Amino acid sequence: MKLDRTDRRILDALQKDSSISNQDLAEQVGLSASPCSRRVKQLQDEGFISRYVARLNQSKLGLKLTAFIQIALDRHTPDRFAEFDRIVSNCPEVVECYLVTGQSADYTVKVIVPDMEYYQEFLLNTITQIPGVTGVHSSFVMRKVVDNTEVSLKHLG
Repeated sequence: MKLDRTDRRILDALQKDSSISNQDLAEQVGLSASPCSRRVKQLQDEGFISRYVARLNQSKLGLKLTAFIQIALDRHTPDRFAEFDRIVSNCPEVVECYLVTGQSADYTVKVIVPDMEYYQEFLLNTITQIPGVTGVHSSFVMRKVVDNTEVSLKHLG
């Protein structure tokens, strides 16, 4: 499926507010309600829209500490990566996890927790207990500078 200008406008609008009503979305992108609804459904079916979420205020929820953990593994084998991925995917504290290259770590993991005490317990009792973990380096967020979930659509023309 090739995205046209209307599709891009729909995606842009939904990135800004996924709770927008179909009627309001249709008006915003210059369609009537039925064709707009069909286009959104097609964008979902084609995988351009993977899901809709509500962004929560972590501070209001008492989640005051955000950490990025660089994690090194002892072996670069499919089974070692698969086991790490499986364990980390089941940790509710982990909000993002990337297998990376170009540095001494194999993974970069973003963790959101209430405080340093909780973080220390999570690090010592979960992360360092994963088979193959040989090193961790933690960095802590002092302040968010950019907090955006939208991806740029500029390259689409």
